[in-house]
Amino acid sequence: MAAAKGDRNTDTDTDTDVVIVGAGPSGLTLANILGLQGVHTLVVDERDTLIDYPRGVGLDDESLRTFQSIGLVDRVLPHTVPNQILRFFDGKRRLLAEMAPPDARFGWPKRNGFVQPMVDAELHSGLDRFDCVEVRFGHRMHTCVETTNGVTVEFADGQPAVRARYVVGCDGGRSATRRLMGVSFDGTTSSTRWLVVDCANDPLGHPNSEVGADPRRPYVSIAIAHGIRRFEFMIHPDETDEEADDPAFVRRMLGQLVPYPERVDMIRHRVYTHHSRIASSFRKGRLMLAGDAAHLMPVWQGQGYNSGIRDAANLGWKLAAVVTGKAGDDLLDTYDTERRKHARAMIDLSTMVGRVISPTNRRVAALRDRVIHAASVVPSLKRYVLEMRFKPMPRYQQGAVCHTESGSPNSPTGTLFIQPRVDTRDTQNAMLDDLLGSGFAVLCWSNNLRAVLGEPAFGRWKALGARFVEARPMTQLPWTGHDDPEVVIVGDRTGALKSWFDVYPDSVLFLRPDRCIAGACIAQRAPEMSEALTRVLHLTQGGGSGTDGATTDGKSDRAVLHVAQSASESSGTVTRTPR
Repeated sequence: MAAAKGDRNTDTDTDTDVVIVGAGPSGLTLANILGLQGVHTLVVDERDTLIDYPRGVGLDDESLRTFQSIGLVDRVLPHTVPNQILRFFDGKRRLLAEMAPPDARFGWPKRNGFVQPMVDAELHSGLDRFDCVEVRFGHRMHTCVETTNGVTVEFADGQPAVRARYVVGCDGGRSATRRLMGVSFDGTTSSTRWLVVDCANDPLGHPNSEVGADPRRPYVSIAIAHGIRRFEFMIHPDETDEEADDPAFVRRMLGQLVPYPERVDMIRHRVYTHHSRIASSFRKGRLMLAGDAAHLMPVWQGQGYNSGIRDAANLGWKLAAVVTGKAGDDLLDTYDTERRKHARAMIDLSTMVGRVISPTNRRVAALRDRVIHAASVVPSLKRYVLEMRFKPMPRYQQGAVCHTESGSPNSPTGTLFIQPRVDTRDTQNAMLDDLLGSGFAVLCWSNNLRAVLGEPAFGRWKALGARFVEARPMTQLPWTGHDDPEVVIVGDRTGALKSWFDVYPDSVLFLRPDRCIAGACIAQRAPEMSEALTRVLHLTQGGGSGTDGATTDGKSDRAVLHVAQSASESSGTVTRTPR
């Protein structure tokens, strides 16, 4: 639902609420999240248009879930290759490992090839839905000056300055925003260079991808979509960048993998290096970082693009809550607390995989091959790789979450909730997130949610605009015994919901807009958990956005929700409630 243009929910004299610097995937996704909440947003980019060549080549399930949440997944899917298999081969073309994760617990395949320029274009065109969002190309930020109530952003070439409440730098690895924040970019840059070649009319034509851990010259071959394939080849130390840029050299590299390299329809080729870097802070005052401006990682796990989308999903609902007067500014501190640790884990994983893949010493490579081949005969280890269980998943011990006193390691708090297919009495085979809405949600297993919460807590969450959902076995879906007009009844179509609740002791979940579990408890503890979350999140009655994502004008119900960190990095404390 498009948000109409109206009075900004702010008491400061600004031209816009949020300036996003950079019209890449992170910035465009964030702008869509803010647009859905009616936040006046200006996206600026120093380029004249979107980048039109492939960069990222892999989408994961979390990114597709975010695109679903902003109503654009149906536009994105035509540019993807779902369930893409990735195979690793040794120098003799023997299979080392295979990644073909079978489950889709978050509603989407875990591995998807995609054409980034086409997906970015869909994210850009999605902003046309919002009168409150504007994109200006050809605007290079020169400086920004923070004041008590906002930030003044100045541009090069005499373009008029803009006053905003917050600035988010999504302006890439050479981020001007990060430089103006005075934030360090810690880590390393690999000395190894790679030649990347993007081709149209895929000369191989098969739908999957492979990594050649060949000590003579490691390589990568990736099917993207629409007949586009990417090849990558390691450049040896004695080969110069100029040599690698020579078309004859490029054809010689392609000749290792295709029979007729002279017939390959090249889109582009370039030399690049891998970076493993992270900003020392993702927030400083009214300035924040997201995407490549906040972190850079090697390509081996395809998580650079996806980590930027995670940034937008985490920051977007928090920034919207603050700007629309439903949250206190302290909520934004939890963005750094939650995202920086997870981004660091992704960088470390990608760096480690790169080291395993790319040794050129034949003895080291042979030892690696023997270890991996031996491990592959152990069923549990084989499943660990096949199902990508090594991928770090968000699990927030600190931030905008409320853990119980027991601190059980089996607690689902701080993790992403699953998204199975469900039925209602009117709809079959619906995706759960579509029924949960775009804001907070309270979900329970087969119980009277109003009675479980109690009227005071039910009223507080209702005032916040939360959705209430009761999940039942399919056998109980027709029963109307404790139906409530404000509670959505869903049938557990696939059994995935019962299987989830079978694992965890908790039966009532308080879900954030990004579908992270903010708090979980047994039914009798629901009022206590709600009260604890009220203290942690400083919730008050009388306001909140509607369940369709549209906001109020922000004048009569300003400051209805003040969300504070349950734990800061400085204190190391975690807000808890009894189990």
